Amino acid sequence: MSESTRRPLEGRLERLEKRLLEAFEGLWGDYVDPRDAFSGEDGDWWAPVGFARGAGAGGPFTLPQLTDLRQECRQLALTNEFAINGHENRISYIVGSGHLYHATIRKGIEAPIALAQQVQEIVDEFQEANDWHERQQEIVRRLDRDGEVFLRYFDDGRGGARVRFVEPEQVAPLRDLPLDSPASHGVLTDADDVETVLGYYVDGELIDAREIQQRKANVDRNVKRGLPLYTAVRSNLRRAEKLLRNMSVVAEIQSAIALIRKHRSATRSGVEQFVADRSVASRLDGAGRTRRVTEYGPGTILDAPAGLEYEFPATGIDAGSYVTILQAELRAIAARLVMPEFMFTSDASNASYSSTMIAEGPAVKMFGRLQASMIEQDRRVFAVAIGNAVRYGRLPAAALDAVDLQVTAPTLQTRDRASEAQADEVAYRNGVLSTQTWSQRLGLDYDQEQKNRRLHAIDRQPEDS
Repeated sequence: MSESTRRPLEGRLERLEKRLLEAFEGLWGDYVDPRDAFSGEDGDWWAPVGFARGAGAGGPFTLPQLTDLRQECRQLALTNEFAINGHENRISYIVGSGHLYHATIRKGIEAPIALAQQVQEIVDEFQEANDWHERQQEIVRRLDRDGEVFLRYFDDGRGGARVRFVEPEQVAPLRDLPLDSPASHGVLTDADDVETVLGYYVDGELIDAREIQQRKANVDRNVKRGLPLYTAVRSNLRRAEKLLRNMSVVAEIQSAIALIRKHRSATRSGVEQFVADRSVASRLDGAGRTRRVTEYGPGTILDAPAGLEYEFPATGIDAGSYVTILQAELRAIAARLVMPEFMFTSDASNASYSSTMIAEGPAVKMFGRLQASMIEQDRRVFAVAIGNAVRYGRLPAAALDAVDLQVTAPTLQTRDRASEAQADEVAYRNGVLSTQTWSQRLGLDYDQEQKNRRLHAIDRQPEDS
């Protein structure tokens, strides 16, 4: 191709390439990727619903690691006095003397009062049959100790419901599975949503999720198994226990040795003769050796001959330095529990209950949140019991929608009973407060109190002559 022919052809190709690039640039600028709606501002794609990013649905621990961690925290709950105190205090504030349950007609629904009374009978029966107050305490203990609680529902065949605990070790997959498997950790979930639980593998058998309630603690919702309360501070608990033990042993040894006599220039036989002359009695110890006993009465003054010195080891005990370290460890553990230090250490010298348990105090906020969570979980248990009674015809179907179960937990705040009573009386007189709610605020069973009043009135009636 000649030079005169080649140059015009290259010019036409350049113009065509330029026009083609301009066309693509305009097309690209107008193009909208439909997937843009599912990406974040940083360009990362949204994760599927329920997908646990990074750690997987099992959280940061594998099932064997969770088992070891649970056993470690169980040992602390059995043997560590500080851990036991923490568990018991949480039970006392979350459950206390027990929650009160009162069935009432749901707001905005017209239904006979008799329907609420029928539901109340089922609720009372369920509590008695399942030792509910004691079971509530155990639920809190298990949830804190193991990080999770499994309750399984059973039908008693007469329209009543029973609940029993399932041990965490019983919930396990049939075989080793990857963390992202729908059946990992013994919990079968929807393949696209880890929060939708379909069932649990209990002793190798798949149990429908409707038959089991799982309560988890200290993990996100998309993590299948919970973590024990003391996971982060179990080392602190062990150190505190060892430090207290070592302090006690050292003090015991030092205080057991009353004094040490130093004979600067005496021979061994001379020292033995000196001890024998000043002893008031002798006895054999467990090894058959002769022990010389010397008594020193109150206010005894020792006169040391030349070359003899007395030392008193107990004067060198400085327990205060160790106590400060122990308090620092316990303060760290109390911080994890969101508890005032005195609640965990049982040392009230640096705190006041009345100033701690106020409405805006961290402990009140935390215990109130735990109570609210427990009430919500308990409502679901009672809903199963009521639903079972409906299936057996003991309750009409309307009970499920028309009746609401009001739950009252023990009060947490420091109370001025006189001021509260005056405020409640004003609210009652103005039609704001009902006698049923007033009874609940006082921690009383309204129906039982009305029966007691009627019996009291009968007892006070004059006898017929």
